[in-house]
Amino acid sequence: MLKDRDPGTFVIRDSHSFRGAYGLAMKVASPPPTLQQSKKGGDVANELVRHFLIETSPKGVKLKGCPNEPHFGCLSALVYQHSITPLALPCTLLIPTRDPFEQSPESSPPSSTASNLLKQGAACNVLYINSVDMESLTGPQAVAKAISETLGASDAPTSTIVHFKVSPQGITLTDNQRKLFFRRHYPINTVTFCDIDPQDRKWVKEEGGAARLFGFVARKQGSTTDNVSHLFAELDPEQPATAIVNFVSKVMMGSQKR
Repeated sequence: MLKDRDPGTFVIRDSHSFRGAYGLAMKVASPPPTLQQSKKGGDVANELVRHFLIETSPKGVKLKGCPNEPHFGCLSALVYQHSITPLALPCTLLIPTRDPFEQSPESSPPSSTASNLLKQGAACNVLYINSVDMESLTGPQAVAKAISETLGASDAPTSTIVHFKVSPQGITLTDNQRKLFFRRHYPINTVTFCDIDPQDRKWVKEEGGAARLFGFVARKQGSTTDNVSHLFAELDPEQPATAIVNFVSKVMMGSQKR
C-alpha cells in the first residue's frame, strides 16, 4: 500500500495487538543503516515502510519507546507536529490535500488515512486575544500590525479560552463560557492568510509564562475588500501555534484546488 508512495506518506489504524493504541505505518526514504548492511538489492525495498506504535494514556498520545517524544493532547496534534518536524520519526509526515489511495481501487480503503484529518477537520483550545480591523491589508503585515496595535494599547485586552476548529468549511470559534461571544464562523473562502507573528512576539499569560502569538486574516462579513485580523496565543504547549497554522494553511490549499 505504501511501498510506491513518497517518503512521509503514512496510514494510522487502530492497533490489533494493543487495545486503545494506534499503529502508524509510514514510507521512509532509506532503511536503517543496520538493515542496509545486512540486506541486498530488492530486499531493501521491503524495509522502506516503517511501523510505530502510538500509545494512549491520561496525558494524551505518544510514540511508544521514544523518550524524547512529548505527549500530545490528541492524535491530530501529534500528526500536525510531526508534519513540521520529525522528532523521533525518520522523516516528517506528509499530509496530502487528497486521499493518496483514491486512485488504487484494487486496495481496500485504510481505516484512517492522513487525508481524513483534512476532511474531518480538527480542533483544540487556544487563547483568543483580539480582532483588529485591517481595511484592505492582509498577509503577514496584517498579523504583525494587529499584534503591534494590541500589545501597544494602553488598555490591553483580556485573553479568553476558545475552541478553535478548522475544517474544509472554515474556521469556527466557540467561546464555551460566553464571555465575549457564543460562536463565530469564518468560511474558508474568506480566510486569506494564517501564520504565527512574523516578529515572534509572545503573549504574557495571566497565570504567568509566555505563549507564542498567531493569527488569521479573514474578510469582514458583507465586504469584498475589508479584512479583520484575528489574534490568538497558544494555550497548550502540546498544541503549538506552528501546528495550528500549518493545518489551516493546508486546508486553505485544499480549498483553492477544488
